[in-house]
Amino acid sequence: MKKILIRIKNNELIFKERIKLQKEYKNLLNTNVISSNELVFSDDYIIENPNIVKTFISDLCKTYRVNTAIIENATLENILIPLLEKNEYITNLILKEDLPLSYSLCEKIITTNIKSINCYNLQPFMLELFDKHNIIVESRNEILFLSNFMLENNLNIFSSIFYKMTLKMTFPMKEQDEEDFQTFCKVNKYLKTIHVNMASLRDLENIIDTLKKNNKRNIKILIHDNITDMKTIEFLKNFNQKKKKRYKIYFKLAYSEDYISENIIKHTNSKILKTCGLIIIFIIMITFGYIFYDNYTSMQSDEIIKDSISKVIEITDVDKIIEDLELEGPSIDNDNNESDTNEPNKDNEEPPKKEVINKDIVSLLSVNPETAGWLEVKGTNIDYPIVKTINNEYYLKHNFYLEDDNNGWVFMDYRNEIDNLDDNTIFYAHNRYHSGVMFGTLQNTLRKNWYTNEENHIITYRTLYHTYKFRVFSIYKIYKTNDYMSTLFTNDEIRSNFYQMLKERSIYDFEITPTGTDKIITLSTCKDGDNRIVLHAVLEEKIDTIE
Repeated sequence: MKKILIRIKNNELIFKERIKLQKEYKNLLNTNVISSNELVFSDDYIIENPNIVKTFISDLCKTYRVNTAIIENATLENILIPLLEKNEYITNLILKEDLPLSYSLCEKIITTNIKSINCYNLQPFMLELFDKHNIIVESRNEILFLSNFMLENNLNIFSSIFYKMTLKMTFPMKEQDEEDFQTFCKVNKYLKTIHVNMASLRDLENIIDTLKKNNKRNIKILIHDNITDMKTIEFLKNFNQKKKKRYKIYFKLAYSEDYISENIIKHTNSKILKTCGLIIIFIIMITFGYIFYDNYTSMQSDEIIKDSISKVIEITDVDKIIEDLELEGPSIDNDNNESDTNEPNKDNEEPPKKEVINKDIVSLLSVNPETAGWLEVKGTNIDYPIVKTINNEYYLKHNFYLEDDNNGWVFMDYRNEIDNLDDNTIFYAHNRYHSGVMFGTLQNTLRKNWYTNEENHIITYRTLYHTYKFRVFSIYKIYKTNDYMSTLFTNDEIRSNFYQMLKERSIYDFEITPTGTDKIITLSTCKDGDNRIVLHAVLEEKIDTIE
């Protein structure tokens, strides 16, 4: 049990651990002592009675006009910082001990009324988070250098940590690497793949524990190591067989080309076969080198654009853009199919203006006025703003910023309406399989572990004025054809027959049959040169208000 002394000096509230109590405090257990200028609490008392201690501190701050809190011992910080929540008087915080600020403590500080912090040092990405909450940080030492884990993955800003999909990890991991990986898992929302350089059981177990604690799912761990130890191989095999489905984490071995070639060559004595094998390996290495480079640049480009989009959403004055949109009146998104007329109504009142419920989409119009909405498919990396132009070719070779880009972008069929759903609204994108960008993970939907998981069946499409929820009813691979690309139908019977054809193609029975009055969306991408991957979902819910 610790004794915590709280002392008032000038306009400062000083917290420190009392190692040696004065004579009058000798018999203290879980009680507290209040004098004219100091209090002594046990840590147990604070933990059990936080509201009482908060009230004491707030009253003292008010009485003695205290605006600064000083914590002298780092071991007390996690206990004391929560006591400052809802304290309107303390706006300055000084952490005296020469230790770096942890992310967990950072999370506690931003819930208080603190506006300035003096600490030893901290990670650069924490500065961005503090700046977002208008908190000024003063470091007594140079900003803490990044760990090998943070440097290797270029995680120097908060948004890059939040959106990162692919990690590289070098084993063995140091203590700071492990701590930073734990912080990464608390912040990140999009992680899908982890590349590790060797099969270190200790480090792999630490990674698994951290992923489990942070409820990370659908994670693939690629081990780039020539593993010969049977104990390690058995561990990985057992995990994939017994725990893969439970934790949605699985391992994959990526043996080097040299290792593979050596083991193949051991089984032949022919110099000709050996030479041919080396030539083949050389060609494969060049090919995979190009593919790796292409996929790496694709992922980097995608991450940069997503980071930029995130920043645009954060800094854009959406209210001004909304005001401009509202001036245009209800001609934007006319769900009732009323004619756009300048004639006043009977009461000479202006038509009602629609409520913008997805402000992040508003902000993107300042970057690309062809923004149509935002599409999200669970169990995949598909989480992109959607664009639409006058044809279906432009966005095959241009990105969201209208720049030349082989990745292209996710776009709506030019025949579809942005503001009113057609019978069949179609979205396209390239299948960047190896990098997983654009529709590169749409093929996940063909896997049993995806289509048997009901959590994946709801697809969200958001526009300025609506949020649509669609439920998947058909997925399949098909030889290239355009018979599923009709967007409008003349009557319910034709429409119903069309939906029935799509349902019958599905590789899995979702037990849903759209009716002739339903609306659907279609996601389409290339499987290879002559085949397509197609997904259809029927409209289940339309939300017109901010949730």
